[in-house]
Amino acid sequence: MGILQNLADLRRTIPAHVSIIVVSKKQEPARIMDAYNSGQRLFGENKVQEIISKAPLLPGDIKWHFIGHLQTNKVKQIVPFIHMIQSIDSLKLLMEVDTQAGKARKLIPCLLQLHIAKEESKFGLSVEEAFGILESSEYKAMRNIRINGLMGMATFTDHEKLIQEEFRSLRENFMKIKARFFRLDKEFRELSMGMSGDFLIALEEGSTMVRIGTSVFGRR
Repeated sequence: MGILQNLADLRRTIPAHVSIIVVSKKQEPARIMDAYNSGQRLFGENKVQEIISKAPLLPGDIKWHFIGHLQTNKVKQIVPFIHMIQSIDSLKLLMEVDTQAGKARKLIPCLLQLHIAKEESKFGLSVEEAFGILESSEYKAMRNIRINGLMGMATFTDHEKLIQEEFRSLRENFMKIKARFFRLDKEFRELSMGMSGDFLIALEEGSTMVRIGTSVFGRR
């Protein structure tokens, strides 16, 4: 099946209030345009070099989400193109995003990435570290970023109960952080969890954003 059919099938499965971020890593601009021409505007990339090489070649109304581990010294390169950074995993990184967004006169929405998987190789904050960031004087002084919610990646496994537990823990932490720091903030509403292999479980656990590549473009 082609990209258009795959996207149509996904849109029938995924509720309208959930954002589909089409993960376009390693995809040629022509294939991204196939998805764009079906009405898709939200795309995700996890490598700085890919986003800065592709974005200028593609329509300006694409909203690019950065979803991979981001090094502080690379932030400046993606700021001109980025709509949201989903992978904030340190106060140092958030401070640099705030600085570079200020220089570009932009407000950049961000998600805090929590570590929910059993795999140590995955990046992310503990909930205590997230609290520490949000309680810090440095965060309170920021004017060029906005925290819109949380992101997490489940363990890569066929064990559905484990995936469900990990997504549920992320949702519970979302509720804790919302209650403590963002109780009256309507912008803190995004829970980005779920990829091609586990998005149905993520939807059951309250995901508002799914990051899907393989189910759109097929296996690389």
